[in-house]
Amino acid sequence: MTCHKIFLVISLMLAISLVNAVDFSVVDTTGDSPGGRKFREEIGGASYGEQTLRSATDFVWGLLQQTNPSDRRDIKMITLFMENGNGVAYNSNLGNEIHFNAGYLAGVSGDVKREFTGVVYHEVVHSWQWDGPGGLIEGIAYYVRLKAGYAPSHWVGPGRGDRWDQGYDFTARFLDYCNDLRNGFVAELNKKMRNGYSE
Repeated sequence: MTCHKIFLVISLMLAISLVNAVDFSVVDTTGDSPGGRKFREEIGGASYGEQTLRSATDFVWGLLQQTNPSDRRDIKMITLFMENGNGVAYNSNLGNEIHFNAGYLAGVSGDVKREFTGVVYHEVVHSWQWDGPGGLIEGIAYYVRLKAGYAPSHWVGPGRGDRWDQGYDFTARFLDYCNDLRNGFVAELNKKMRNGYSE
């Protein structure tokens, strides 16, 4: 009888974990480009990419208080596409795809793995956060990168910028300040945007 109970408990735990499961994959189309070589040789290639997608997702869920699947967007898979393109990276297809320009990596001096990881964390935020004004959306993504410890040294210091919703590192610093005043502020703000944004 005890074996049947143990089997039932393990089966239930497995079923729950499958319901909450998100798959991660990396597609590398960079060929022999300098950025592609950096991705594979200095960063760790697809294996490190998948690991980073997974750890970033876990971090975002924790920071944005999305421990219950009903608290977050219904995404079953996130694919990181390593490409020879333009810019740095962007998130598309309703959060299911992250496109990363390997050419950007080719130009990174210093710790390229840390920079790659920080950008992926930023883009993963866009997969899980709710929608709102552009400056705030980017500010939350930068805030998560800041809290994860991947903020580059060139970001502005606290108290800089012209407006709270200026975006990027400016808004990240403002959100960090607000969250210091009220722990969980950013998570609550994100939750409120689920049904639309209103000042």
